[in-house]
Amino acid sequence: MVATRSRYNGRLPNPGSRREAAPFMIMKVFIALIGVAAVVGVLVGTKLEQFRAMGEAGASMVPPPEVVTSAVAATDDWEATLASTGTLAPVQGVTVAAETPGKVARISFESGTSVAAGDVLVQLETSTEQAQLRAAEAAVVLAKANLARTVELRKKLSISPAEVDAAQAQFDEAAAQAESIRTTIAKKTIRAPFAGRLGMREVDLGEVLKDGDAVTSLQSLDPIYVDFSLPQQRLPVLTLGTPVRVTTDAAPGQVFTGTITAISPEIDPATRNVRLQATIGNHGETLRGGMFANVEVVLPAREPVLAIPLTAVLFAPFGDSVFVIEQAEARDGAAQGSEPGLVLRQRFVRLGEQRGDFVHVDAGLEAGEQVVSTGVFKLRSGMSVVIDNTLAPDAKLAPQPGNS
Repeated sequence: MVATRSRYNGRLPNPGSRREAAPFMIMKVFIALIGVAAVVGVLVGTKLEQFRAMGEAGASMVPPPEVVTSAVAATDDWEATLASTGTLAPVQGVTVAAETPGKVARISFESGTSVAAGDVLVQLETSTEQAQLRAAEAAVVLAKANLARTVELRKKLSISPAEVDAAQAQFDEAAAQAESIRTTIAKKTIRAPFAGRLGMREVDLGEVLKDGDAVTSLQSLDPIYVDFSLPQQRLPVLTLGTPVRVTTDAAPGQVFTGTITAISPEIDPATRNVRLQATIGNHGETLRGGMFANVEVVLPAREPVLAIPLTAVLFAPFGDSVFVIEQAEARDGAAQGSEPGLVLRQRFVRLGEQRGDFVHVDAGLEAGEQVVSTGVFKLRSGMSVVIDNTLAPDAKLAPQPGNS
């Protein structure tokens, strides 16, 4: 007993004190949990109130209007045209060649130059022919003198008429022989048969030419022909004198005009096309034979259209559409005196012919209605917009890009 008292400082442990402390500890934990729950509830309530306020603010907030460019659907008269492709051909074009054999003694032209009709191009050697001509001319003089003496003798009845006829025949034969030699000499002077532009030189000085050997090509380029074809059903509207316009990538930005000057009486049985030929002015000889050309036949009738810029159309597999700009209806609760803005309405349309930067609207749009002209892929129906045409592109029926 003495040892036990010394361990607990003279006091014995009380088992009942532990049982009294347990409820007190539970109470403290419960109160702490209630406090934490209250704090959490306050935080959650605060956040929920913030979210509700943000939702109300978002619902009442209106996005700023989209800035768009606009164009008005306008009626117009487009000229009726028929398009085709053709090939340019010179009005006159030949290969200048040697008619008689001979050696080239002189070349009087340069490749690619223009010449007048009759200009000498090549002179062949004619020394042999010149000698033969002198002999032939001497024979002509002798035959002429013999003929004169024979005629005088016949007047005196000294000779028969047969001798006069023989003298006349000798004179004619000598004259023909001399003329033949002169013709041969003339053929050895190769001249331009008409005015035009020469091609590449195909002979050299001292070269011996045979009959038919090419010297150069010669083409008359102003005016120039364009040959093209159109389907046979277009034949009733095609007449001589119908205007045509020709363009080619060899002369960007230039339009050459002319008229139809020939219509073939035959229809191609393979393509059922009719061949046509037009004569085009070619001042400056910009166009050359063999060039590819785009041809437009301008018909006298004009077609009424409702035109809008092609960039105003939203192309889609389910249908083409445009965005029409309309006046918005006044909203409930709007401030007194405030004006309603502009909104978009998507409208499906049926398109017709396209020409330049414009397209014809067959159905779905009325004349005078205003449509968005650019950037339609980013728009939606009902969107508020404002119009600013400061940077609007200038649509043209016949655009001619400067860098084409």
